[in-house]
Amino acid sequence: MKERTWQRPATLLVLMSVAMPVAFSVWSALLNNFVVERAAFTGVEIGILQSLREVPGFLAFTTVFVLLILKEQTFAVLALALLGLGVAITGFFPFEYGLYFTTVLMSVGFHYFEAVKLSLALQWLSKAEAPQVLGKLISVAAITSLVVYAVLWVLLELFAVDYIWIFMLGGGVCVVLALCMWRGFPHFESATKQHTHLILRKRYWLYYGLTFFSGARRQIFMVFAAFLMVEKFGYSAAQVTLLFLINYAFNWLFAERIGALIGRIGERTALTLEYVGLIVVFTGYAYVTNAYLAAGLYVIDHMFFALAIAISTYFQKIADQADMASSAGVSFTINHIAAVVVPAVLGLVWIHSHSVVFLIGTGFAVCSLVLAQNVPEKPTPGNEVNWGYGSAKALLSTRGNVS
Repeated sequence: MKERTWQRPATLLVLMSVAMPVAFSVWSALLNNFVVERAAFTGVEIGILQSLREVPGFLAFTTVFVLLILKEQTFAVLALALLGLGVAITGFFPFEYGLYFTTVLMSVGFHYFEAVKLSLALQWLSKAEAPQVLGKLISVAAITSLVVYAVLWVLLELFAVDYIWIFMLGGGVCVVLALCMWRGFPHFESATKQHTHLILRKRYWLYYGLTFFSGARRQIFMVFAAFLMVEKFGYSAAQVTLLFLINYAFNWLFAERIGALIGRIGERTALTLEYVGLIVVFTGYAYVTNAYLAAGLYVIDHMFFALAIAISTYFQKIADQADMASSAGVSFTINHIAAVVVPAVLGLVWIHSHSVVFLIGTGFAVCSLVLAQNVPEKPTPGNEVNWGYGSAKALLSTRGNVS
């Protein structure tokens, strides 16, 4: 079959960036209210659920083994379909263990998809275009989420549609789009054959460290910032959805520009801006008592997400091209080592003190800020860090032994 002009890798990445948030945005917006109203969850149960949600992310290193059987592009589409299925059936299980099951099912699809999509993007995009295009993909996902949240607000506020039907709608659309991608696009080959075994390289240590603390810190936002709005300040599902609308409006308007900015100012400066901002935000969460100020912190918190592109573009600049597929799965596992533990442990802390949970987040942001100062101004293979293993000076003294 002759390839049409729209059947290009960039188009497929854009379509993937539409399909995922259709399902995941529905799940994220409704989850906290659904588990509180229908399953009477407390901080303990929501912490356990979110820890279980991160287990598939912890196991993302197994991506490389799946790629022995499936092509990477096919695996991404299959994972999208699994994500949609998990979301679609969530409303049918309004009890503790049922929600644990649907969450894990959804999460398997979500985490495998995110790992493989990042790998494909880093293979298909040049180093020069990657920051802006990755920003554009965030922007596409944001406008999709914006539309989804607007529809959610209408369905909840004006038509009082039950949760079960909204979960089915969001998940079903994702499954249909995955089928369209499977049938509508040819297989795109990577310019470099990817390794099909696990790879951990010492010279990537800074990337692994940044990824670890990013996962730990992000969980506090994902789990407890939104839960704070519902439990402490009494936000309704419609009000939480409105907050998400504001967040994604920002990403839609500015994510691509932020990606281009990273390309100009470099990864170290971008990450420094992100982590300084997050230190202020998490400390603010710990002491906020006003519902409007809390909402403002939530929006500002989300604003910094696009700057995290810098971790991926830093890795693209220092890594061997053949390492992308294997390293994407490994990095997701590292990202989720803390993520598996943090929600459950901090769920217990939450019962006694909301403030301590967010001050721990401040600590994670401080650790990230320290690591970010080790990113070189111009990272390249052989110049991965400013000091320590992987620095240009260390490479000269150990040449021939770097792996």
